[in-house]
Amino acid sequence: MLGCECFCWQRHTDHELPLPLPQPHPFSLPSPIPEWPPGQGFATGKINLGELEVVKITKFESVWGCDSLHGKAKGVTFYKPVGIPDGFFCLGYYCQPNDLPLRGYVLVARKRVASGPEVYCDYDSDSDLPALRKPVNYSLIWSADSHGNGCGFFWLPNPPVGYKAMGILVTDTPEEPNVEEVRCVREDLTETCEIRDTILASDTNTFHVWNTRPCKTGMFCKGVSVGTFFCSTYFVSEKEELEIACLKNLDPTLHAMPNLNQIHALIKHYGATVFFHPDEDYMPSSVQWFFKNGALLYKEGKLKGEPIDYWGTNLPSGGTNDGSFWIDLPGDDYARNNVKKGNLESAELYVHVKPALGGTFTDIVMWIFCPFNGPANLKIGLMSIQMNKLGEHVSDWEHFTLRISNFTGELWQVYFSQHSGGEWVDAFNLEFIDGNKPIVYSSRHGHASFPHPGTYLQGSVKLGIGIRNDAARSKYFVDSSTRYQIIAAEYLGDEVVIEPCWLEYMREWGPRIVYDSRSELDKIINLLPLFVRFSVENIFDLFPTELYGEEGPTGPKEKDNWVGDERC
Repeated sequence: MLGCECFCWQRHTDHELPLPLPQPHPFSLPSPIPEWPPGQGFATGKINLGELEVVKITKFESVWGCDSLHGKAKGVTFYKPVGIPDGFFCLGYYCQPNDLPLRGYVLVARKRVASGPEVYCDYDSDSDLPALRKPVNYSLIWSADSHGNGCGFFWLPNPPVGYKAMGILVTDTPEEPNVEEVRCVREDLTETCEIRDTILASDTNTFHVWNTRPCKTGMFCKGVSVGTFFCSTYFVSEKEELEIACLKNLDPTLHAMPNLNQIHALIKHYGATVFFHPDEDYMPSSVQWFFKNGALLYKEGKLKGEPIDYWGTNLPSGGTNDGSFWIDLPGDDYARNNVKKGNLESAELYVHVKPALGGTFTDIVMWIFCPFNGPANLKIGLMSIQMNKLGEHVSDWEHFTLRISNFTGELWQVYFSQHSGGEWVDAFNLEFIDGNKPIVYSSRHGHASFPHPGTYLQGSVKLGIGIRNDAARSKYFVDSSTRYQIIAAEYLGDEVVIEPCWLEYMREWGPRIVYDSRSELDKIINLLPLFVRFSVENIFDLFPTELYGEEGPTGPKEKDNWVGDERC
């Protein structure tokens, strides 16, 4: 049995009223969403996926929940979508923790209307089977009260042959749901999905609930998240194919993506303000400022670097990173130190716009360039030690990503890139400035992005050993809503956005550096009290690998997330 206390809608006699479930407060952005410039299908409330048309439902009716879990009071509630438009059908239910604002969604679907102004694609299936069908019946996955006199019952729709279930249903009575309650989707209109975050786990590990996402995500992937959850009484691995599926966008036109005017309006409305630490020594600059002020292109086998044209036209383009070319700072000491410091006045964000989750979301990826990445600040217990060289490298490309719902044009999440990793943060956990513009805090010297000020440790948090990432607000900032350049939006077609020459430079933006980390760390170890000393080998294992030196970073288009998704 689940280690939690049940609460649900129960009527013990005709004279008693139902006991309501506690409701999380709905979330809304600080300011109203503006009316977007005219376009095709962006922010119209409906999206065509080929043979299907879907609408996002954000209004729910509570069904069942747990008000305690592992001694914690947050609890989880399961919801049925309500307010479904005529002609559309439920695909599954929704759930979330009670300590978060209510801001989830589930998609409902109908067969695409074959005529009228809202038809944007000419997809036709070879199948004679209908796109949506009722389940044959249901299988009871688990119940909170095996004796039938208690609360939650979890049902998996059993689809007809050639169809897939999209989600789980929850009831507060043991009667099997009506087959009219939900629809299954023809298999060729679906993609596989996988579990993501654990929402609920029983004390005895006999029952788990997860939210889900498509197995394949990225700019060219077609999987569409339905917003439903998956539950099981057995162990499920992260990459295991589930008994439910997600939808597939078979509309090649991606009609729900914003046009160029709408992109500019989105950036103007949601463009983040990036704050740099008050003690930051290495500010961002524009790429053109970096080139103009003496950056040099080196080729393997040649000792002398070549000045880079202001637009980067003499950089080698295309191909792969074969190590034959790299960029370095000017040779002159004065010019070198000047370029290291960057130039905040010239800095701008470089924007890549791409479809996400099958074109139901738009990712506005904002890249920021710094000519130099400063030395690391190590934290060992209560001590902080500023290094002289460790962690330095020429050029630093960091980014954050605004994820926009194509149903409404609403900011949904922001991805904060942090060195070799990062995190998605929901809009309700962001800080905002000037309306709906989120704040991004750039860490001192390393320029990693964080949603809130503070000190973030990269290494062993448990032992208190690693690199400090200090983030704070200051007078140094860049407003990306006004200082940006759109450098790529492939889905708009050729010639709509002209990519700058330097974007096609697929090699390294800095020389390879190998630090004498052993000698510096030996000095640190000698400063430690005896009871916290580790062997040199253990110290090496605890610190991030980039501390010891690295090849210069590659540019945005060489990164995995240029085509792929920000998965974490």
